[in-house]
Amino acid sequence: MAEFKRRKRSSSGAASSSASAAHGERLEVDPEKRVVAVTGAHGFIGSQVVRRLEGDRRYAKILAVDIRKPTLPLDKTAFFKIDLTLPAADGDLAAVLREERADTLVHCAFLGKPTHNATFAHELEDIGTMHVLNAAAEVRLPRLVMLSTTMVYGPHPLNPNFLSEQHELKGHRESRFVSDKVAAERQVRRFRVEHPQTAATVLRLAPTVGPTIDNWVTHFLHRPVAPTLMGYDPLMQCLHESDAIDAFKLAIDAEHDVSGEFNIVGDGVLPYSTVLAMLGKLPLPLPSFVAKPLSRLLWATQVFDSPPSFLDFLRYMCVADGSKARQVLGFSARYDIKRTLADFLGMLGTGIDGTGDLAGATGRMR
Repeated sequence: MAEFKRRKRSSSGAASSSASAAHGERLEVDPEKRVVAVTGAHGFIGSQVVRRLEGDRRYAKILAVDIRKPTLPLDKTAFFKIDLTLPAADGDLAAVLREERADTLVHCAFLGKPTHNATFAHELEDIGTMHVLNAAAEVRLPRLVMLSTTMVYGPHPLNPNFLSEQHELKGHRESRFVSDKVAAERQVRRFRVEHPQTAATVLRLAPTVGPTIDNWVTHFLHRPVAPTLMGYDPLMQCLHESDAIDAFKLAIDAEHDVSGEFNIVGDGVLPYSTVLAMLGKLPLPLPSFVAKPLSRLLWATQVFDSPPSFLDFLRYMCVADGSKARQVLGFSARYDIKRTLADFLGMLGTGIDGTGDLAGATGRMR
């Protein structure tokens, strides 16, 4: 079995049993026999993690866990149909992890877009995460990597220019989409204290954009007209879809304990008005007292797929600091915000793993 083992320290350097082990502690692993399970393997992030692992000879087997099989060629990947919303999901998942001798579980079973079915969202993300953690605890899993979002910090008027991982997860009390992810993260924090044998890593992705990903950000940016709140023009931050998968691969590959939370962000920020201008969108300025009830009506009638709570992200900054990921994970985004937006528009022609000519693209954007 590919097994992570924390090396014992001498009494002089012994660490106290804290919420997470110290960064840099060696994790021993057989590089030729890695077995990784991925929940949410049919979704974009999960399927691309599977694809990336398929191409790496160090991974002997990948376990794709979802209710639907990933729609990509599978060579080293076995599919397991498990519905994380069902009461028996933790036992079913634990059985798979044990029988397949998994050393790592990548938890990506989260919604990429808000849904009107709040009950399902809660059962998948909050209860589903509970089932995943129960399974990890039962088999004493060496490593867990979980998907999250920088939206968990919440849009607030007192937010600093850059939010570090130490800042409170204020979330958004009116947004189920954000609140369920905050609840999932809190579960992982408790799990880390109760099960220190598992190196638990949470990757908080900035709003992720690219030519192939389908989520709430890309839906919002595809609209020809974009609302703006009169008197507000917050700085915006995004992450290229390819950089997001790079971050997951770094966390899975890491030979050292990388427990903790990490902001995964692209390079640079831009005012919302500049983003709209670069994308050729027509801004629709609205006073707040008009925007909220109008957005509430459009959401209720399912004309728009963005809930009214998202308007607060157009009012206040929610920009994360990515320095910890650079220092501990070695993550550095290949795409800055301008290049990410250019690729979203199809000006680079890169796809999930490609590269493109930024100079030509930015020239066409002017």
